[in-house]
Formats: sequence, C-alpha cells, structure tokens
Amino acid sequence: MQSYSPIGIFDSGIGGLTVLKGISKKLPQYDYIYLGDSARSPYGTRSFETVYQYTLECVKKLFEMNCHLVILACNTASAKALRNIQQLDLPKIAPDKRVLGVIRPTSEIAGKFSKTKNVGVLGTTGTINSDSYKIELEKFFPDINVFQQACPMWVPLVENNEMDSVGADFFVKKNIDALFQQNSSIDTLILGCTHYPLLIDTIKKFVPSNATILSQGEIVAKSLSDYLARHPQIESKCARNGKVDFYTTDSSDNFDKQASIFFGKKINSKHISL
Repeated sequence: MQSYSPIGIFDSGIGGLTVLKGISKKLPQYDYIYLGDSARSPYGTRSFETVYQYTLECVKKLFEMNCHLVILACNTASAKALRNIQQLDLPKIAPDKRVLGVIRPTSEIAGKFSKTKNVGVLGTTGTINSDSYKIELEKFFPDINVFQQACPMWVPLVENNEMDSVGADFFVKKNIDALFQQNSSIDTLILGCTHYPLLIDTIKKFVPSNATILSQGEIVAKSLSDYLARHPQIESKCARNGKVDFYTTDSSDNFDKQASIFFGKKINSKHISL
C-alpha cells in the first residue's frame, strides 16, 4: 500500500516560514509539516558540530512524522549540516528519503542576474564563515566574483519586530556599506538568511537602485517544483490535501505571535519534544 507523506520544512526557528510561504504558494496542493527548533535558536553563531547535531535530530523527528522529503529552510543548517546528513547519515538511517537545502538552488541562478560579474552575499556569521555560497556560486559561475558580509544584528532586529526602527537603519546601512566597500560594482545581492526578506524595505534604502536583490522563497519553491518533476518516485509519495501543520520545540504561544509576521497569516502551532 502506498504511504503518502507530508513534505517536511525545517528551520532553526521562524525564519524558514518565508520559504514555506513561497513553497506553499507555488505548490499549494501538497501537505507540509513545518518544524522550528525555536528552543535552541539561533543557529547562526553555533559551531559546525552543534548545528549538525541539532539539525540531524530535527530531520530524524520529521522522518518519524512520515516525511520522505525534508527541506532545510535554514541557511546555517544548509551550510553546516546538509552535506554530512546527505553523505553520512541518509545511507545508514533512511536511504529512501531525501534532504535538500536552500543554498544550492539560490546559487544555481544568482550568477544569471549579474552583468558586472560581482555578487554579494549577506548572511549570518555561521553561513558566511562556512563559505558555502562562495563555493556553490563558483561551481556554477566560475567567472563570478563573490563578496560576503556577515550581518549578526539583522536576525535579532527582525525577531524583536524592529524592522522599521532607527536601529535597523543603522545596522543594515553599516553592513551593506561594508559589503560595497569590498567592491563597488556589486550588482546582485543574495539575502542568505530567511529572516532578511522582512528587512527588504530597509535594505533597499541603502542598496544601489540598479542592484538585483534575491530572496529565497520563490527561488526554493521553483527549485522544489523542478525537483519533484524530475523525481517521480519521491513526488508520488507526497500527500495532496493542501494541509500545513506547524510544530515548535519552544512555547507555541511565543512561536505563533512571531510566526504570523513571517508567514503572512495566523498560525496555530503545537509544541514538540525531540
């Protein structure tokens, strides 16, 4: 008998809801489970070993919840844990299941937008230090120059609903200026964190008007659609009831208050223990 399963969407907290929003808009027919590890977020400044451990625990939990396909909608987890999970863990614990990230789909297209061949990446300290975007972009676009800037204050600004504050203007300008000081000809910017789309209006104030700004919701949604079309053995297992369930490792009340900002509608989550 066919076992139908939801698509799992994992994030260290609530930021991945911007990715789920894009995915569920493009592919509303499928069922989804969103798991936010809010009790242990943020992941951005944690070590590779810790991020890998936490991410693997959450992936295993989604497998237990009958997800055959899991998307790491977290740039830090994609940077620090995805490769190990794909190469070391899946062959042993779940060879018939798949785990995908958000960095590769973004990197596959980013170079197409740049006329100057200079691309900037804005991300958490963990994502930037991993060089994951730089490595992936150079695979697909060897002639592209990649410049990176860590933005450690951006996530706290978003999570404290300070997107339109003077503080947001200060830190966003500071980090964007630092990026363009590396190369003033950057014409394509990757928002390498799922929180950053909520700062888009502030970001646009300090970025040249001719620059292209790429956020990940629509990009990952299109990539997932293409993936499912190419892998019918995975797609055929995906349940199609248009249902979305939300889980958090922390207080569901706190999660729901913040989550509505990211997802664009009211959310009722459930607490889950790992």
